Amino acid sequence: MARVAGVDLPKEKAVSIGLRYIYGIGPTLSQHILAAAEINPGIKVKDLTEEQVVRIRDIVDKKYKVEGELRREIQSNIKQLIEIGSWHGIRHRMNLPVHGQRTRTNARTRKGLRKTVAGRGQKRGLSKK
Repeated sequence: MARVAGVDLPKEKAVSIGLRYIYGIGPTLSQHILAAAEINPGIKVKDLTEEQVVRIRDIVDKKYKVEGELRREIQSNIKQLIEIGSWHGIRHRMNLPVHGQRTRTNARTRKGLRKTVAGRGQKRGLSKK
C-alpha cells in the first residue's frame, strides 16, 4: 500500500490520479511530481515498487506544502485578513461570499438556511379580493 503525506493512495487508480487524493496536489502538480520522480503516470498505484514510492514521498515532503501544513497556512492567512479588517476579512467574519458574488439571491451555501421575515412578500395595506 502506497502511503504519501499521511494519505493512503487508492490501489486501482493510475498514479497521476491517485496523487490527487492528497490535499494540495492537483492534475498539474501530480504530473510535475511524476516527471521529477521519473515514473510513468499511467501505471497503477499497486504496481509501484517501494523505491518509486520512496522517491514520490521524498519529492512531496521536500518541495511542496500539502495536507495539514497547507490547511494551517490557509487558516492563518484567513485569520490575518480578519485581524487587519480587510474587505475579505470582514466577509469571512460575517460568513458571506468573499469573491464579489451577489447575495440578494443565492449564496445559500455560505449564508445558511433562509430566515423568514414577517411582512416580506405581499405589499402591506392591500386587501384580498
